[in-house]
Amino acid sequence: MPVTQEALDEIALSRAEYEAIVDRLGREPNSLELGLFGALWSEHCGYKHSRPLLRMLPSASPRLLVAPGVENAGAVDIGDGLAVVMKMESHNHPSAIEPREGAATGVGGIVRDIFAMGARPIALLNSLRFGAPDKTRNRYLLGGVVGGISSYGNCLGIPNVGGEVVFAPCYDGNPLVNAMCVGLVEDGRMMSARAEEPGDILFLVGADTGRDGIHGASGLASRTFEAQAELRSAVQVGNPFLEKVLIEACLEAIQLDSVVGLQDCGAAGLTSAAIETAARSDLGLRLDIARVPRREEGMSPYEVMLSESQERMLLVVKPGGEASVEAIFRKWDLDVTRIGEFVEGDSVTVVDGDRELSDTRIRILTDAPAYEFTAPKPAWLAAPDRRSQRPALAGGVSWRRAAAAAGVTEHRQQAPGLPAVRPPGADQHGRSARRRRRGAAAEGHATRDCAEHGRQRSHLLPGPVCGRGHRGGGGVPEPGVCGRAADSADRLPELRRPGEAGRPVPAARGDRGHHGGVQGARRAGDQR
Repeated sequence: MPVTQEALDEIALSRAEYEAIVDRLGREPNSLELGLFGALWSEHCGYKHSRPLLRMLPSASPRLLVAPGVENAGAVDIGDGLAVVMKMESHNHPSAIEPREGAATGVGGIVRDIFAMGARPIALLNSLRFGAPDKTRNRYLLGGVVGGISSYGNCLGIPNVGGEVVFAPCYDGNPLVNAMCVGLVEDGRMMSARAEEPGDILFLVGADTGRDGIHGASGLASRTFEAQAELRSAVQVGNPFLEKVLIEACLEAIQLDSVVGLQDCGAAGLTSAAIETAARSDLGLRLDIARVPRREEGMSPYEVMLSESQERMLLVVKPGGEASVEAIFRKWDLDVTRIGEFVEGDSVTVVDGDRELSDTRIRILTDAPAYEFTAPKPAWLAAPDRRSQRPALAGGVSWRRAAAAAGVTEHRQQAPGLPAVRPPGADQHGRSARRRRRGAAAEGHATRDCAEHGRQRSHLLPGPVCGRGHRGGGGVPEPGVCGRAADSADRLPELRRPGEAGRPVPAARGDRGHHGGVQGARRAGDQR
């Protein structure tokens, strides 16, 4: 019988999309198959609305090693046998619901995308947008997001080397949290998320599977804020110390000739990771979810396939190489389980022991619809002189909100790993490659000069400002707007500097034991 509208709303599929699924299958999908379509046709996995826009960006270069969208991350040749691997991803909705965990797991996910390419992660950046910080909710989001990003990166020992923070009323309660990771890999050592031939074995390694993150890609990331319910269960919970071990184990395992593929198990869980790996391989897949290690009892096949539990990876291993792979992960005290194998054909068959649950053609699942739309150009963009917008911004939006962002970097480690060439706050932050005259510069914002204090971009004022509040294009500071003259009451109390008074937000359980963790602070009465 036809599915109810309530069931479609839960996985963010429209009625028209459901009818397209029925037409492609030639039958009604069962509940598990509907969940698979909801995840793979979500904006997060299928890029239904953004795909046509992304295709407009330039994507050709002789130094480009991986075509856009083909693998887990992009890669650029920097010479001397080295390549830079990079990935940026947003975790907006999870961060709006549960800012600390939402932002932290965004960092964990892109780090896994980097070492899934065979690269060692060396640097993190971020681009953040928040509403006016004089509102309690926005301060709560700011403190949680900054705490989550810094905590996860610090625990991994990967430095946050730069980025940008922007405050504007349009982001009230609706933060944008974009995280980026950069890694280095040697020529010939880059991994692909694919199998080579029928008979290759699929292993799941890392954390056990729980119910956290179900509908994270479809029900959470693909909804509008207006239609969004309180979906805390759809926000994943990360463990950076487990991820640190997982990084080292995977980078060791890929040295084996028998390991031919590596894939992050992130958004949409096994559904996206396993099925998209099969799609890249032009092979079929037989997946036995009865073998998936679980940390909760009574999980249904639907929950196992759609769980977004963090710190999990898929490895593709040649037959005969199982023992060597298992030995490495057991040495690192990590679970390693054979859950499937690649087969001839173009279908994914999901079984639960001896019971077949679904048999669906892979291309039907992964070929999400694409939508093109037009939007009117905002009036403020059409204005010939942005300075004409000054009256609209003057009421409560001032330089001090840009200056307040300076405290964000004090929550982050910048020293671990490869040596830094420039410190955070410079125009670009560099990480050098030892023994070779090569480096990578990473920048989180577009800038123009301020003569006295350097450069920083601000979307608050009609012109760039430096980190201390100077404004204007020829490097001439305007009187009365420098952050050095700020009253202490203008600053954000939630971003407490070391040694300052304030009631701290308790560190997440995963942070304790790591020099006390990274703790933010808040005033009494602020919303948690």
